[in-house]
Amino acid sequence: MPYSAAARPGRLVYTADGSNSLYNTELDQHYHSMQGALQESRHVFINLGLKPALEQASAPVRIFEMGFGTGLNALLAWQQADDFQKPVEYLGVEAYPIADEEVEGLNFDEITGKAGLAQLHQAPWSAYTRLTEYFSFCKVHTTLEDFTLNDAPFDVIFYDAFSPTAQPELWTEEVFARIAAMTRPGGVLVTYSAKGSVRRALDAVGFSVEKHPGPGRKREVVKAIRR
Repeated sequence: MPYSAAARPGRLVYTADGSNSLYNTELDQHYHSMQGALQESRHVFINLGLKPALEQASAPVRIFEMGFGTGLNALLAWQQADDFQKPVEYLGVEAYPIADEEVEGLNFDEITGKAGLAQLHQAPWSAYTRLTEYFSFCKVHTTLEDFTLNDAPFDVIFYDAFSPTAQPELWTEEVFARIAAMTRPGGVLVTYSAKGSVRRALDAVGFSVEKHPGPGRKREVVKAIRR
């Protein structure tokens, strides 16, 4: 069943690389870095996570995203699948979908050169939609705590929850143990947060944690490999 909570209020913001984003007024959190939404997503989730998986792939690459949010990471994953001409299966969970008018304000199609953001947001919940020969997409309207995996494990985890300060319950060892159980050995988790508590929690549940330079002025981000 879909999660019953209403969408959280947000407003449009403009980031330094020309890409739009949203600001969550309830949590006092931006959905992306104000130094550049597109820059951050490409650096953390695509270049560190998905691209290496696609370069090595001999089977469909399965992505799980914690926080479908604005849809930028999913749109970029779709673009990579078509560019590489390799199959990608994406599944994202989102407890608080953004409103239609917020989607309309986002300029991701224009700035990425990939049309399709509206298709992602208008796609049905809890069902895979084959958007192109190479990209299958599913979003589930639920919390991470209530999500149950009934399929094969994932190759790449996009962990894109709001910050540990705003949502500490989503950055615990218990939560990452659930994520580890959904990740195949050798699979990777990528996230913008490099806090010591996050790194220690990932290590404790079976990930080998690497720190990488962050985008823009962000010092570090994390890539964690499932042992």
